[in-house]
Amino acid sequence: MAYYSTINLVQGDTRPQIKFTLKDSNQAVSGQNLDPDDSDTFDPIDLTNAAVRVRIRKIGESSLLATETCTISNPSSGICAMNWSSSTLATADGMYEGEIEVEFSGGAKQTVYDKLKFKVRADFD
Repeated sequence: MAYYSTINLVQGDTRPQIKFTLKDSNQAVSGQNLDPDDSDTFDPIDLTNAAVRVRIRKIGESSLLATETCTISNPSSGICAMNWSSSTLATADGMYEGEIEVEFSGGAKQTVYDKLKFKVRADFD
């Protein structure tokens, strides 16, 4: 299973906001040919009336640390963003992973195959 580039964070922070553009790697953007090695050719996933969540856990563990709900800013373009809740990174230190899950209005779910990777260092407190 692949990870996206590691996102570096500091314990206790509630920023940065992490923005996502969710795309379908099996369908080309209108007017383009699908290139499996070029995400610019992937069609955006329509997030109208959907919910997007990021489920986070420590790498190597099965229990969840948190589930963060994303704000969808441009549904037809597949654009959403995740803000950190004040408790998610409050005591975190180490390596974490997250999966992006979309729940569509009819209840169908789709999970992004590749995972996010977070490296959290302790604050200077």
